[in-house]
Amino acid sequence: MSIKGLVYAIRLVLGNRLSRFIINRMLTPCPHGHRTKLEHALESLVDNEKMPLSWCRLEAWALKSIISVMTKLMHVDFEVFKDYARSPSVRRGLILVLKGIAKYGVTAPQKMPAPFLIVWNFTNMCNLKCKHCYQRADRPLPDELTLSEKLMVVDQLDKADVAAIAFSGGEPLIHPDFPIIAREVASRGMYISVATNGTMITRDFAAKLKEIGIKYVEISLDSANPKKHDSFRGMLGAWEKAVRGIKSCVEAGLVTGVAMTVTKMNYHEVEDMVDLCEELGVNRVIFFNFIPVGRGIDIMDWDLTCDEREEVLKTIYKLATTRKIEVVSTAPQLGRVTIQESSGKVVAPTHFSMGADPATIALAEFIGGCGAGRIYAAIEPNGDVTPCVFMPIKVGNLKEESFEEIWAKSPLLLKLRERDKFEEPCGKCQYRYVCGGCRARAYAYTNNVVGPDPGCINFKLHYQSIPKSLELRETKEVVNLGKEKD
Repeated sequence: MSIKGLVYAIRLVLGNRLSRFIINRMLTPCPHGHRTKLEHALESLVDNEKMPLSWCRLEAWALKSIISVMTKLMHVDFEVFKDYARSPSVRRGLILVLKGIAKYGVTAPQKMPAPFLIVWNFTNMCNLKCKHCYQRADRPLPDELTLSEKLMVVDQLDKADVAAIAFSGGEPLIHPDFPIIAREVASRGMYISVATNGTMITRDFAAKLKEIGIKYVEISLDSANPKKHDSFRGMLGAWEKAVRGIKSCVEAGLVTGVAMTVTKMNYHEVEDMVDLCEELGVNRVIFFNFIPVGRGIDIMDWDLTCDEREEVLKTIYKLATTRKIEVVSTAPQLGRVTIQESSGKVVAPTHFSMGADPATIALAEFIGGCGAGRIYAAIEPNGDVTPCVFMPIKVGNLKEESFEEIWAKSPLLLKLRERDKFEEPCGKCQYRYVCGGCRARAYAYTNNVVGPDPGCINFKLHYQSIPKSLELRETKEVVNLGKEKD
């Protein structure tokens, strides 16, 4: 079956009235101790349990039939699917998708009743002063959430069926509430990751992170050159401590990633960073898009030109398809570059995956590209909700209204889900469903969340020459720093 045929089949099987009716019935309260019949049915399906003789059993059979058809269409072994779905966080993700289909039908991009992922900026405290920090992190904010308020936030996210929480900051590992909240999140079956500068992580600390339920640790490393990293991070010895943290996490058996924000300072080091990460034994290296927000406004001149970003993304694609380590990027344009470079045989539907199997390629149309306000949102230390950590636009506060209400009603979040209505070239681009441009970059440069992303090569081609108001500047100082080799 062709990819177009598979996409049509997905719409036909999941989007028809009968399937949506069945899913809606299963979203009603379960009489057997689960929140919904759907949750009960999924657990029974993966654990081969027999359902009680009731409507639950009939609906579970119907759900199994739907999933069985879908796995066959996507050439996924049903037993492999069941093994995968034994993870509580995976089941939460499946529930979100099914709830979205029941409510909205099958849409491109797929509309969701809640995001898969929340990035929670746990505190504004930090022991470093990084030049690109989107939070301008330093000291705690005067109105940061109390412990009881943080537990209330966990309740809200749990109720909304959020599948994963990534703790960030500031430096989340500094805050004494972190282990308490992380344990609570883990007890609810959500996937937990933490983004950290790594300077505090020793062997004992890494073992503790694993014990409290952390599944993935992402440590920032902005250069293979210790001097460059230390200068960028504002602390002598930061590189050595970060590398110690990386090694400690790997030794503890934690899934470990290294994150590098790509600027003129280090864009020529992409392959060097992958080499270093392979030596360190990490699972993934992720190259972050530079967004001029927070302290990053002060180094806008460090941003890549359209041509430089295009070459970086082509390098990332090449490394991702030739190395054993996962190589990915938060730049949504990687979705387009991957399709172009592979002649449509490979796709990167999200910034944490790339694949050549029919299922991944077909699903890219529904989940691909920038996820801000669509499959992802952020929470600030004081409970403010924003579409993205790099997009400091408050759409609500969790001390004043529930997360589900904010997600469902915010005009800004609703606007971010209508990719066909983005301004040119993003809104008319043939790759808008696997890319859509970085909404945070569009906002940073145009003050318009649905405006163009000036970092894309298609922006340059569309306008022929970049408007002066959006021109990405270069300075002699930055270029010299970028050529540094020692």
